[in-house]
Amino acid sequence: MSLPAFWLVIPAAGIGSRMRADRPKQYLQLAGRSILEHTLDCFLEHPQLKGLVLCLAADDPWWPLLPAAADPRIHRVAGGAERADSVLSGLLQLGELGAQADDWVLVHDAARPNLARSDLDQLLLELADDPVGGLLAVPARDTLKRAGADGRVAETVDRSLIWQAYTPQMFRYAALHRALADALVAGVAITDEASALEWAGQAPKLVEGRADNLKITRPEDLEWLRQRWASKF
Repeated sequence: MSLPAFWLVIPAAGIGSRMRADRPKQYLQLAGRSILEHTLDCFLEHPQLKGLVLCLAADDPWWPLLPAAADPRIHRVAGGAERADSVLSGLLQLGELGAQADDWVLVHDAARPNLARSDLDQLLLELADDPVGGLLAVPARDTLKRAGADGRVAETVDRSLIWQAYTPQMFRYAALHRALADALVAGVAITDEASALEWAGQAPKLVEGRADNLKITRPEDLEWLRQRWASKF
């Protein structure tokens, strides 16, 4: 089976306050380039990419300084206060670029630069004919505890049923747009695209990916990746 063509939205309007840096985390340096540029590479090199929308803060001063800002394949739009707002803005732009109702759209975190091409291809392959779509995820490895209000263990959770949600997440253009828009109108808290589809009554498929496709959230995450990439670049 050939891999399906896809559009991409990258929400990157946040500031990443937990990194305690002087700029949003996607602009911190990793192996001589910004995290965001590394994140973009995996997709820009893919032959099935139809178009890419990057959702940035309206007053973002760092993006224009990057070489990638001159790439005509990357379309910038203003993001919103929350992830769902940014993704919706990106979807509207994709509509202007020609995205159709049944086209596949991938959404990927700006600060998740270690996505393997093999994981991306596996996601596209497994979901090519799926009626709902899905996401890369990793089965929980550690014993999990549910805490009580007193800070003590209330129970041990069956980890065989628990997965960590990663990105990219992949859904049809119209279904994703409708689920996000309806959830926001209803005031539902949306933490990722899959949660919007779940709220709409769908069951996204979990596609197992590599655990090292981590999202850089704290300084130690960036340091771990710098050490891991030391021999790569």
